[in-house]
Amino acid sequence: MTICARTAETLDAAADELRGLGGEVTAIACDITSETGRAMVLEACPNPDILVNNAGGPPPGDFRDWTREDWIAAIDANMLTAIFLIKATVDGMIEREFGRIVNITSSAVKAPIEILGLSNGARAGLTGFVAGIARKTVRHNVTINAILPGPFDTDRLRANMAVTAEKAGLPVDEVAAERAAANPAGRFGDPAEFGELCAYLCSAQAGYITGQNILIDGGGFPGTL
Repeated sequence: MTICARTAETLDAAADELRGLGGEVTAIACDITSETGRAMVLEACPNPDILVNNAGGPPPGDFRDWTREDWIAAIDANMLTAIFLIKATVDGMIEREFGRIVNITSSAVKAPIEILGLSNGARAGLTGFVAGIARKTVRHNVTINAILPGPFDTDRLRANMAVTAEKAGLPVDEVAAERAAANPAGRFGDPAEFGELCAYLCSAQAGYITGQNILIDGGGFPGTL
């Protein structure tokens, strides 16, 4: 297994935890959204059978304040990085007749979040791209899907709520409690729940699922489909 992240300290802690479960883990401290970072990861693991694409989202804000450079950075991180990693690995998966690709996007792909316009746009672009190729690879037992998380109890969520709290002049804990209560589940998601879903989509048993965007949001999306 090869994992990567920008912060070496937290990356190494995650690698040690995985090794404690009996796995062999290569940890690459890099920025996966850069060409250099992708090259480092692909050098360490050039022929993966499973690829999970995940990169931190761009900052929240008002679209009036975003420059062209802000948009390019968001598209690089949350659209093109995944596309380039798929491009680098999918043909090998097809040759070996097994591959699982999972893109971590956001529930905002289905229900845009007003202050996350950069993320909404970039992740929707990735979703459209995948829709065009996932039906081509599945006959070779290579699936490509996306997981669309709603509010999970993560540092990213807390940071976004801090922005909301500052604008509203409220304590962060109050904003968090109100938002958790507003979800049909009455809480935020547990990251372990997310991991279980991702593990299933990466399994041999999930070979008949492709091109799907699977919400895991506690029922927050108010739609039928």
